[in-house]
Amino acid sequence: MPCIHKRLIHETSCSGNGMSDSMDYASSGVDIDLEGAAVASLIGSLQRSTRKPGTPGAPVDLPGGFGGLIEFGDHLLAMATDGVGSKLQIATAVNQWESVGIDCMAMNVNDLLCVGAEPIAFVDYIAVPKPDPVVHAAVGASLAKACELANVTLAGGETASLPGIVTELDLSGTALGYLAKDDAITGETLQAGDVLIGLPSSGIHSNGFSLVRNIIKHSGLGYEDACPFDSSFDGREIARWTEGSPTFAEVLLTPTRIYCDPVVNLLHHLKAESGTVHGVHGIAHITGGGLSNLLRLHDSLGWHIESPMPIPPEFVWLQENGNVTDLEMHRTFNMGLGMVLAVSKDASETILEFLAAKNSGAQIIGHVHDDGHKVTHMNSEVLFQHY
Repeated sequence: MPCIHKRLIHETSCSGNGMSDSMDYASSGVDIDLEGAAVASLIGSLQRSTRKPGTPGAPVDLPGGFGGLIEFGDHLLAMATDGVGSKLQIATAVNQWESVGIDCMAMNVNDLLCVGAEPIAFVDYIAVPKPDPVVHAAVGASLAKACELANVTLAGGETASLPGIVTELDLSGTALGYLAKDDAITGETLQAGDVLIGLPSSGIHSNGFSLVRNIIKHSGLGYEDACPFDSSFDGREIARWTEGSPTFAEVLLTPTRIYCDPVVNLLHHLKAESGTVHGVHGIAHITGGGLSNLLRLHDSLGWHIESPMPIPPEFVWLQENGNVTDLEMHRTFNMGLGMVLAVSKDASETILEFLAAKNSGAQIIGHVHDDGHKVTHMNSEVLFQHY
């Protein structure tokens, strides 16, 4: 299977659909490198904290930055904030909102899991040009389903009517989690030889949709046209609101997978069995930046992907029709890999067995090495040396 995987991606990137130019995220309006520079500039201008070490609310240094940690007595609180992004423009185009609350929740709670936190509460923020009770009811129902999937409390929220500032509904949120001080997963215990376990994505999730929409625009297809590829993929359920064959929009709006179960249950299980969660050395949520997210977990170790996850068919179609390079696909999209756990080699089989029982499709995908700070791949065209 790995050879087929490599050949398929290579062929689609080269043959394309006759386009002379390769499409990418930057030409679609999102420059990942520029965003990184802007974020670094923002952080450089911020005051770290006014809270003194040892007091509730004092910051805790956290490599990787998947979530923020603050002191809270014998525990730490973890916070993350994110939004659905331009995937909402497809929901707006077809007036379907059943999955967007799940997307919003997932983008936040999945980040909290990366520091070892258990998500417990969520607040949402909805901005609209004009209130619509029907749309708000649909978004609310989606958020309620998301709370059930993540096992969190919706503790509040805000709806803002902003004519002249926003032209379509925008949805974001903030999640709160907690963990014992000794249970933080920061990547500091990572070592060469650690095993990488991948959890499958449900599809595109909530990253890369500016490029998705650009490719679809150039293809001449509409969101409510029949999906142009076989959308079946093991272990996922797509969003459906029509009968018969799925539409393009139904596949594209498949909600982001929430990984609270199995990850929270795994951490509880390890704690109960051995008194520590440190068999898990690092966790990465594969979102914007794709595989380069692994580089956030350690400043010198490297990562090799030798057995990639199966690729959902939408990625193959997007690469063919946008003539997108292998590197750009793995930099912009998750390519079927939603989350990575780096675990000790000794515990890897036990942890994999636990995860696979709760998340069908979990598999060993690679290992950690000490041959340079980089992400390498069985496809030699996929190489990342910075996030």
